Amino acid sequence: MELVNPGLGLIFWMTLSFGILMFILGKFVWPPVLRALQERERSIEQSLGEAEKAREEMKQLVFSNEQLKREAEEERDALIRDARQIREKLIEEARVRATEEANQIIENARQKIHFEKMEAITELKNQIAHLSIEIAEKVLQKELSQPDKQLEFVKKSIAEINLN
Repeated sequence: MELVNPGLGLIFWMTLSFGILMFILGKFVWPPVLRALQERERSIEQSLGEAEKAREEMKQLVFSNEQLKREAEEERDALIRDARQIREKLIEEARVRATEEANQIIENARQKIHFEKMEAITELKNQIAHLSIEIAEKVLQKELSQPDKQLEFVKKSIAEINLN
């Protein structure tokens, strides 16, 4: 029952042992514990500062990444626009070149047709002349097959020559 109703001696010895314990703790235990707590507090503050700095750097990186992304998209759009313009220019040049070549081919074909036509006409004239000569030879042979007709033809020809 002394613990429930302590006596004066017990209180004295408890206080003395508590004081010695506090002295030992204050002399040997609390300074290292307080130093450790202060170091821990400093390291936590440093970590928080570094985390805040890292957060700011991340915001800057996100912003710069968005900016780089926008610039890359603009550059991509510009490249696509330039590629389309170049493609359209090449298509137009090819169309013009094809039209010119087609016109040249048509003109060459017309010239070739004209030359072949002229050649055919010349060949036809030559054949007509050759046929005319053959017909004339046959007619003359038939007409001049008799000697009295030959004599008459020669006289007529001499008369025409003298008149000219």
